[in-house]
Amino acid sequence: MKSLIRKIFPKPLFEFLLNKYHFLLAFLGALIYRFPSRKLKVIGVTGTNGKTTTVEMISKILEQAGYKVAISSSIKFQVGKKKWLNESRMTMPGRFALQKLLRTAALNNCQYVVIEVSSEGILQHRHRFINFETAIFTNLSPEHIERHHCFENYRQAKGKLFQATKNIHIVNIDDENAEYFLQFPAKKKYLYKVKGQKAIIKIIDKNSKILEELEDLNINLKLLGNFNIYNALAAICVGMSQKISLEICKKTMEKIEGIPGRMEEVISQPFKVFIDYAITPVALEKVYQTLSTNYLPAQAGKQVAKLICVLGACGGGRDKWKRQIFGKIAAKYCDEIIITNEDPYDENPIQILSMIKSGIQNLKATEILDRREAIKKALNLANKNDTIIITGKGCELWMCVEKGKKIPWNDREIVREEFKKLKK
Repeated sequence: MKSLIRKIFPKPLFEFLLNKYHFLLAFLGALIYRFPSRKLKVIGVTGTNGKTTTVEMISKILEQAGYKVAISSSIKFQVGKKKWLNESRMTMPGRFALQKLLRTAALNNCQYVVIEVSSEGILQHRHRFINFETAIFTNLSPEHIERHHCFENYRQAKGKLFQATKNIHIVNIDDENAEYFLQFPAKKKYLYKVKGQKAIIKIIDKNSKILEELEDLNINLKLLGNFNIYNALAAICVGMSQKISLEICKKTMEKIEGIPGRMEEVISQPFKVFIDYAITPVALEKVYQTLSTNYLPAQAGKQVAKLICVLGACGGGRDKWKRQIFGKIAAKYCDEIIITNEDPYDENPIQILSMIKSGIQNLKATEILDRREAIKKALNLANKNDTIIITGKGCELWMCVEKGKKIPWNDREIVREEFKKLKK
C-alpha cells in the first residue's frame, strides 16, 4: 500500500502526508491511553552510542533511592519488578506501544519512566505528546545517514528531544556536538566531562550561571571501557537532579557488574570471549581499544596474546557506508579477522561481506557466511590469554533474513555451545 501511494503522489506531497500520518498516530496513541506521561517523570536518553547502558544505569540509581521505575530500551521493557525482552528490534517502540507502556507504568504507581529515544522514533513523532522532564545527550557520530540524508539532519532529529524538554538537560560536553544541544533552553543544565582519570560535573541555570561544580570525581566501575565512565556520569547527573545523594549514585554505579550484550564476558578461561552490540564505527573502535588495553599483555614491548575479531555489518539494505570503515577499524586492531553474516534482510550477504573485506588491507581476513561456523572458527583459533570479541548482535534474539523471516539467534548461547564441543 505504501509503495502504491508513493507512486500516486509526488515525492514532496507524499513525504508531507506521511509526516502528518505519523503525527496523527502519535496523538491518537496519547489520546487513547489518556496522556499518561502527565502522571510520570519521563527521562529521555538520546545519542549515537551508550543509550541502552545509560538507561540501565539511571534505573539502578532511581531504584536504589527507593523509586518505582519503568524502562523502554533496546534490550528490554520494565514496569516495576516485571521485565520482558524487547523482541521488536526497535530501539524506540511505536506510538501505541509506548503510550501503553506509560499508562501501565502510571497504573502500577511508577514515579519514573526512562526511555531510549532514537532518531527514527523522533522522525516518526514517537516522542510527541510525552511530557519529558529530562533529556540526556550521550554523544554523536555519523549514523543512519541513508535515512537522514546527511549528518546535520541526523543531529537535528536528536535535537528535537531537547526542544521538547524544558526542565532538565544533561549534556556530555566532551562531545564536539555539545554546543548544538546546549543552545536549547532549560531550567537547569547538567554538564559532564572526563579529564584524565577524574570526572567533572557542572550545574548551570537557564542564564548559564554556575550553581554547582564538582571536580575530581572518582568513579571506580567494574564495567570495562572509558566510555562507560561517560554513561555513568550521565546517570549520576540524573540522580543529582532528582536530589539523590552523590554517594548513593556513585555506589550504585560501582556495584554494576555488566549490561547484557554490552562488553559482556561469556567465557573467562583459558581465553576470554566477549560479545558486544557495536553497530557504529565509533562504538566498534572503542570496544577494540578497550580490549587491546585491558587484555592483551605484552612482555619486553612484544605482544604475547591475540585479539580475534568476529564482525559483520549493521543490517542489509542500509548504512552501506559503514562496511568498508568496519574493515579498516578491524585491520587496525585485530590479529585475526573473521567476517560473517549479521542481519542481511533482503540483501545478498556475500556482497555485504565483500564490502567489509574491501576495507581490510595488509591483513588476511577469513569470510565465513554461517555465523555459528564463524564463532566456532574463532574459538578454534584462540590460545591461552587470547581475547575473542564478537560484535554486531549483542544480546539480540533474532537474525533477520530475506522476505521478512526471522531466525532465532543468541550469540552468547552459541559461544557456550561451541565452547563445550571444543573442550571434549
